[in-house]
Amino acid sequence: MQFIDQVTIDEFHENGATVVRGLFTPEEVATIEAGIEKNLADPSPMFKVASQPDDPGRFVEDFCNWNRIDEYRAIAFESQAADVAQQLMGGSSVRLFHDHMLVKEPGTKQETPWHQDQPYYNVDGNLNCSMWAPVDPVVLESTLEFNAGSHKRGWLMPRTFMDNQAKWFPEGSMSEIPQIEADRDSFEILGWELQPGDAVFFHMLTTHHAYGVPGANRRRAFSLRFLGEDMVHAPRDWVTSPNFDGLNLEIPQGAPMDHELFPLLRPAMTLA
Repeated sequence: MQFIDQVTIDEFHENGATVVRGLFTPEEVATIEAGIEKNLADPSPMFKVASQPDDPGRFVEDFCNWNRIDEYRAIAFESQAADVAQQLMGGSSVRLFHDHMLVKEPGTKQETPWHQDQPYYNVDGNLNCSMWAPVDPVVLESTLEFNAGSHKRGWLMPRTFMDNQAKWFPEGSMSEIPQIEADRDSFEILGWELQPGDAVFFHMLTTHHAYGVPGANRRRAFSLRFLGEDMVHAPRDWVTSPNFDGLNLEIPQGAPMDHELFPLLRPAMTLA
């Protein structure tokens, strides 16, 4: 069954990011919203505050809650998100890597700096896809923005979000993420106003960022990370986000992510 058109698939492969309008029904949006509120009321040990103490708002995140929050599980297993990811990845099998809740409360000044996700993860490979969906309207000033085509450039220097430190690789040992904010007109930047039900999909190497949330707006979002059939375990020398402590004892380096923590959502499709 075709869930998205070829133009959307081509945009994903060329730009590393695309938008899918109306992916979730109003009922599914309500399910995601209920899951987020349940998550906020009962955070997991992975919950963290990602904004400074003096921020007039608050930015919080939580990870890996699909197996304890029924609403998250329903969206991961039963919605069309995994089907869209499968088409974007070219018919590959689809495995759930993890879920990610992100909430910026009204007045949050904390920006999410330009970064790639891949260096912070414990997986390697090319067939992957992240979905990010808001349950509140998102204006351009608060949406995710992507540097088009950046997923084709390999790894760039990962740095800590709060203090911009190169903790994992020596300074100068990798190319830096361009200073996009200093000269935005020199880069092709993608970003979309979003309504509840819309979702953006992007490759784990696509450079992206987001500003804070001005005024009285609240920005609650839910993300699912999907793995295709070439994605393998890549234990790191650093603490990954999220951190799967002890996983190296259960999945060898370079092995598929065949584990109950990462359930298979869709088998591989036969492409004509």
